[in-house]
Amino acid sequence: MEERLDAGPLRDRLGRPLTDVRLSVTDRCNFRCRYCMPRELFGAGHAFLPRSELLSFEEITRLLGVFRRGGVRKVRLTGGEPLLRGGLPDLVAMLSGFADLAMTTNGVLLPKHAAVLARNGLHRVTVSLDALDERTFRAMADTPVALSAVLDGITAAREAGLGVKVNTVVQRGVNDHQIEELAAWARDEGVRLRFIEYMDVGTTNGWVRDKVVPAHEVRERVDALWPLAEVAPEVAGEVATRFRYRDGGGEIGIIASVTAPFCQTCTRARVSAVGELYTCLFAARGLDLRALLRGGATDEELYAVLARHWAGRSDRASELRGEEGLRGPRVEMSYIGG
Repeated sequence: MEERLDAGPLRDRLGRPLTDVRLSVTDRCNFRCRYCMPRELFGAGHAFLPRSELLSFEEITRLLGVFRRGGVRKVRLTGGEPLLRGGLPDLVAMLSGFADLAMTTNGVLLPKHAAVLARNGLHRVTVSLDALDERTFRAMADTPVALSAVLDGITAAREAGLGVKVNTVVQRGVNDHQIEELAAWARDEGVRLRFIEYMDVGTTNGWVRDKVVPAHEVRERVDALWPLAEVAPEVAGEVATRFRYRDGGGEIGIIASVTAPFCQTCTRARVSAVGELYTCLFAARGLDLRALLRGGATDEELYAVLARHWAGRSDRASELRGEEGLRGPRVEMSYIGG
């Protein structure tokens, strides 16, 4: 992909640059995690998007080229489960010119795809893993898939040379008893683990504040076993607060969107599988870029629309969250990849 530097980084009304894009390649998933795609709403009768509605790989590549012109250097492929999209390694090869190309996945298909993804230019993966206890894992993911399938995926990614992070969404009374065990496992395996506060993304995941395990509690519980020291962010806009183990045993990160919102430094845009641009994880509506792509718009016209839309951005939903959570309609996590 040819690099174009003729435009400076786009900035919104709060001065935040656009540097990262999370792009969904499918709304389908082979898990039914309770905090994302609860089975009662995404069951056997759920109508997923037909293939013709999804952005093609060529459309994705063209669109991300426009984003790149506006300052984007980091792209993350998401879903649903992105590895359910046929030919995904081909898309990775088409996007290999980005400085940071990553993917979020549940991991179960990585043994089949990790090696070719790495060869084609993927830099790293983030694997969702909410428990090391088989019963808790299967209950949270609402899946008959064994925990070992995810662990095998993590192993395959590491053996392929991909960078690996593991994300754990922590819920009170559900998997918070796993915090110490997950931290111990990650230390032993040399994996970078990030604990995420349970968020009210969308309107179907049954969010209540009582289920949020605050970041300070997670830190205190891990610190009680292995003392921690906070470290500076690796890059501007990093969402996880990072802590290193004082004994040299690696590090953890904690994402505290509920108790310590980071809206002021958010540099992310999200694009749904049908080409809708969302400037906030908690937005209700997106801007239809697919219509422009398929309606004959030039790259210059696409860039002008993107620039105007980002320039008008003032999102800070997490900062405005009330005690009962966010109000009104919101896009579902499975639709834009979290």
